[in-house]
Amino acid sequence: MTKVTFVEHNGTEHTVDAADGQTLMEAATKNMVPGIDADCGGACACATCMIYVPEEWEGKLDAKEPMEETMLDFCEGVADNSRLSCQIKVTSALEGIRVTMPESQH
Repeated sequence: MTKVTFVEHNGTEHTVDAADGQTLMEAATKNMVPGIDADCGGACACATCMIYVPEEWEGKLDAKEPMEETMLDFCEGVADNSRLSCQIKVTSALEGIRVTMPESQH
C-alpha cells in the first residue's frame, strides 16, 4: 500500500492507503475523501476529480494524455500542475505524495 495525502482547499488533510494499480481518484472515493466527486466514475469525462500535484512529484507521473488536457480546459481554477486524479495510477514511487484540491471542489 502507498500512503497518499489529499489536502482540501481549507487545509484539512486525508491520508489514505492506496493499492498499486488503483488510481488516485479510486483511492479517494473508496476512502470518502471530500472534494473528489468523480461523477463519471473515472472515465475522464467530468473533471470533478481535479487535483494539484506539487512540482517535485510531476516527474514521477505519466504525461497528460490529450483527453485529460481537454477535460482540464473545463475546470475552474486550472493551473500548470492540475491533473485529473482518475488518470494517475498509484505506484510505490508515489509513497508520501501530497496533492491539493481546488476551492471549487468542496
